[in-house]
Amino acid sequence: MTKLGMAINLTRCIGCQTCAHACKMQNNVPTGMRWNRVITEGCDVPDGALGEYPNLYRTYLPIACQHCENPACQKVCPTGATYKDDQGRVEVDYDKCIGCRMCMAACPYNARVFNWEDPVRDPDFNYGDKSVPVRQKGVVEKCTLCKERTDRGEDPMCVACCPTRARVFGDLDDPSSEISKHLAGKKPTQLLAEKGTEPQVYYYE
Repeated sequence: MTKLGMAINLTRCIGCQTCAHACKMQNNVPTGMRWNRVITEGCDVPDGALGEYPNLYRTYLPIACQHCENPACQKVCPTGATYKDDQGRVEVDYDKCIGCRMCMAACPYNARVFNWEDPVRDPDFNYGDKSVPVRQKGVVEKCTLCKERTDRGEDPMCVACCPTRARVFGDLDDPSSEISKHLAGKKPTQLLAEKGTEPQVYYYE
């Protein structure tokens, strides 16, 4: 059985936000919203730093939907709009979404965003992959692992565009896949593993 996932090398991540911008352009994400973000750990402001001058340091943590094996968001969705597909991805059926935002409350990773108003884009037209569904006001959206690209056998755009090659994507259930080989012998961690959601995104150094 296929279980698509991602591995992120935190040592390689330089906080450049390329993944976040590539995701936004690929998936036609509206102004003011992000599916993929990179936070500076321990800081209250973007690109902040810890320590005292001149001994400053910063570490970055890329965050998006963790495509959990045991997704909390799916359990609380009253309409079945949130579902696990046959590739192991957590997806949203926008036609079934009623905007109750129960999934947003249940997600421990704050990975979802909500269209409170008619989406605004700059420039004022749809962009990105033409096969990505256009979301309307009143629905929840999030990272899809670039479903349209990965259905074609391509990497998610965040993986394809990362300048330091900090991300690896593939089938976690296939021991011969690049991601499985990449994680072999390492000690990867999962975000908030204690929540029991079993994320399919792994982090390592």
